[in-house]
Amino acid sequence: MPDNFSLPKVQVKLSPEERFTQFLQKRGKRVTQQRRLIVEQVFSHHDHFDADELLEHLQELIQRRELSRPTVYRTLGELVEAGLLRKMSLSGRSVYEHDYGYPSHDHLFCQVCNTLIEFHSDQIERVRDRVARQHDFHVLGHRMFVTGICTECRKRG
Repeated sequence: MPDNFSLPKVQVKLSPEERFTQFLQKRGKRVTQQRRLIVEQVFSHHDHFDADELLEHLQELIQRRELSRPTVYRTLGELVEAGLLRKMSLSGRSVYEHDYGYPSHDHLFCQVCNTLIEFHSDQIERVRDRVARQHDFHVLGHRMFVTGICTECRKRG
């Protein structure tokens, strides 16, 4: 039977928007329309992105002065702090990915075009857990990046 490296589904009680609202309210912060627009855009689809790419998607709102660049950057930080996004540093740039309601997974990273390919491996988790038991180590999670060159970049030479 071939290996299946697709990501499993994760059930969550609250939507990302509800979870972010809860996070903000616990800290005495307002749930503004600007924050809602940003969360809506970020969670409208699953994608790895950097702040500039998000700003590009929100450009029309920024031009109409319904949203500001500092608000976007501040909200990204809050989304990371709330556990909704994970921030990773890849090739000198900060990249974000969904964390809340998204399964544990690893990445293949193309060092030429910066493509990230997600995968899940039960075998990797079993090895991780065996090594942790050997060292009486309590695992909270892990992150693995396999670096290399993707098929498309190899074809281009």
